[in-house]
Amino acid sequence: MRLPADALSVRCYGASHGSHAHEHFQILLGLDGVLELEVDGRGRRLAAGDGAVIVPGDRHDFEATGSARCLVLDSHDARWQYARESPAPRALAPLASYLAAACDNALPRARLLGPALLLEAWAPPAEPQRARRAIDWNALTAWAQAHGREPLQVADLAMRVHLSAAQFTARCREEQGQSPMAWLRDLRLTAARHFRSQGLPVAEVARRTGYRSPSALTAALRRPAGR
Repeated sequence: MRLPADALSVRCYGASHGSHAHEHFQILLGLDGVLELEVDGRGRRLAAGDGAVIVPGDRHDFEATGSARCLVLDSHDARWQYARESPAPRALAPLASYLAAACDNALPRARLLGPALLLEAWAPPAEPQRARRAIDWNALTAWAQAHGREPLQVADLAMRVHLSAAQFTARCREEQGQSPMAWLRDLRLTAARHFRSQGLPVAEVARRTGYRSPSALTAALRRPAGR
């Protein structure tokens, strides 16, 4: 189903007509006066230069002492969801005044482009995230196995893949489901079991896999998985 086009208008508010809700976003930008706004029981004041985003389904009511004039955008653009928590930038005031004049003078092009201009000015698109450096886990595994006798630390592993220790720790938890040292410990235990299956003495296996003593290796091999 094709959604209705977004619509800009200038509205004057006075006494309250009761609360209501609608199925589209409603964006209000104060032009003159002060509008008392209540959305789902939460009140706020909308003066000239202020703005508010009312999301679909939120019950709301307006009231002004005397009168208040606002630029109103009724929009079906879901991106307004991300602007609702951000206050309207004060730089929107000149744009709101221009679009209000465009509505008053029936300028079709300004009214057509106005919704997109308001969204861009209120909530500019986020900068694209830089592609993350991929970790070649197979290559890192081979390197760690080749340095099995050394007392490797998180910083050593992180440096190998050109990340900080904090970045590597986060990526290891995300991609391997465990901390870097747990990943390294499991790697060395796998190697130790392989060497023992070939008949190598415990002392030699401990030396090759970085354990501080044969007894430490024996205890690690007897420990239940995951502990």
